[in-house]
Amino acid sequence: MGEFFAWAVGLIGMIIPEFGSVPAPQYHGYVEADYVYVAPASPGRISAIWVDEADRVEKGALLYELDDQQYQAALQAARAREQVAEANWRNLETGSREEEVAVIRATLEKARADQQLAETNLKRTEQLSAQGLVPMAKLDADRAVLASANAQVAQLQARLNVAELPARDAQIVAARASLEAARAATRQARIALSDRMVKAPVAGQVERVYFRAGEVAGVGVPVVVILPPGQLKVRFFIPEADRMTFGMGDELNVACDGCAAGITARLTYLASDPQHTPPIIYSREQRTRLVYMAEAELMQPDGLLPGQPVTLFPISGEGAEAAPSIADPEPATGVQGDGE
Repeated sequence: MGEFFAWAVGLIGMIIPEFGSVPAPQYHGYVEADYVYVAPASPGRISAIWVDEADRVEKGALLYELDDQQYQAALQAARAREQVAEANWRNLETGSREEEVAVIRATLEKARADQQLAETNLKRTEQLSAQGLVPMAKLDADRAVLASANAQVAQLQARLNVAELPARDAQIVAARASLEAARAATRQARIALSDRMVKAPVAGQVERVYFRAGEVAGVGVPVVVILPPGQLKVRFFIPEADRMTFGMGDELNVACDGCAAGITARLTYLASDPQHTPPIIYSREQRTRLVYMAEAELMQPDGLLPGQPVTLFPISGEGAEAAPSIADPEPATGVQGDGE
């Protein structure tokens, strides 16, 4: 009897090769894209949109513009303040203007001439006074005129010395700091103005345009969405019993309706916390209440679209097994949410 049973099993195995074999596990998920959401750095009314959905753009291409009148005025005001600060600093660095110094020098020369005349008059008056030809009042008056002339010369000489000197070091340092602050404010105003022309941070295809000209966009609110080339990944769900069999960098075959053979993906993320059901149901037969979300980078993303359902099959150690057809019946290890 035992021999007959063994013979029967062998005969069935020859007719149906898969009889008694364990089917390869497969996991269900969907294609997801890593979009680039292009939002303005400051709020404002959109004055122009330069792209449409499905357009291909290069990095640095102009996507849209925001009204910039207020920012133009702010830049002009910043430039004016910078010019004032620079003029003040240069004035302190060089001292008084040459014209002011020339006036002081001319006044000083006249004072010196008056001083020499006062000295000459005083000497003559002293000689005459010694001979008794002039009264003492005249001698005292000439002495007072000379003293006044000497004081005037000393005062003008001091003014000339001050005019020819630069400002004190502390004043120059403060003026220099004010100039640097004004220049920084100008740079900031120029950057803020340039941000009103929003350019593509990456090359790719425009997937969505959320606003139109005339509408107001807020800070951090995307106006244009770009899909860079090759930025597709697969998000799928691994049952708790299979989680320990996966490691970062593991490769999987990917199959989907109408897809060419040979598509592979590399595991790049595996959640540490479980969830009770996948957010979207892709399996048709099996329900699993404890799964781990995983992500895999697509090695050949051409032809796949975001949101497209896919099935993944682990590649064997030799890496020689191809993915089964997506139309084949699903094994018992597939993942499906319970919909609860």
